[in-house]
Amino acid sequence: MPKIKLPRNSPSIDMTPMVDLAFLLVTFFMLTTKFRPEEPVKVVIPFSVTTTKIPDNVMTLSIDSAGRVFFDMDGKDVRPEVLKSVMSKYKIELTTTDISRFAVMGTFGVPITKVKAYIKADDSQRKAMSDASAGIPMDTLRDNQLADWVYAGFTYGLAAYNEKKSKGENARPPKYAIKADGRAKYKLVKEVIDICQKAGIQHFELITSLKAMPKG
Repeated sequence: MPKIKLPRNSPSIDMTPMVDLAFLLVTFFMLTTKFRPEEPVKVVIPFSVTTTKIPDNVMTLSIDSAGRVFFDMDGKDVRPEVLKSVMSKYKIELTTTDISRFAVMGTFGVPITKVKAYIKADDSQRKAMSDASAGIPMDTLRDNQLADWVYAGFTYGLAAYNEKKSKGENARPPKYAIKADGRAKYKLVKEVIDICQKAGIQHFELITSLKAMPKG
């Protein structure tokens, strides 16, 4: 008796749902992704052979070749507190919009009197303000605004870490870094280090560019 051969049908897979999902994800990331704003200061950092990566949750002080100092700090929850603390000392009022915009803002280097205008400005205006600025004042005898930013960053960064730790949340301790241009004067870098130490920061990173190791 001859065997009955059953027809072989290739399995069909409907890819429509997967394609729809892929386009939904692409659309989501396109609409929600916020690119990091362009740095207002160009720093040509010196070379070294260290391979240590820049840590997360870091406060960074940038020094360019002209001796201007800029401030930046990670943490959307910490930055507003730092801003309110410094601005209240100089009796400058802020709106909730000002505080919200500062929370997601990047590096800045303008005097206290221009911070509010800097926050309200768009990217092109901020770049122009940064180019015209002499950086954050750090005159240790008359007007040491950098010390105010550093102290507030250290205080509130540490407080936020301790609060999360007390709640059992996964938190990394705040780190501190100095990003100095290779052409910056050593005396200026030393002054910035002294300001950090007086604020209570005893350990910090020096950001450098990776130098190629010699072959052999």
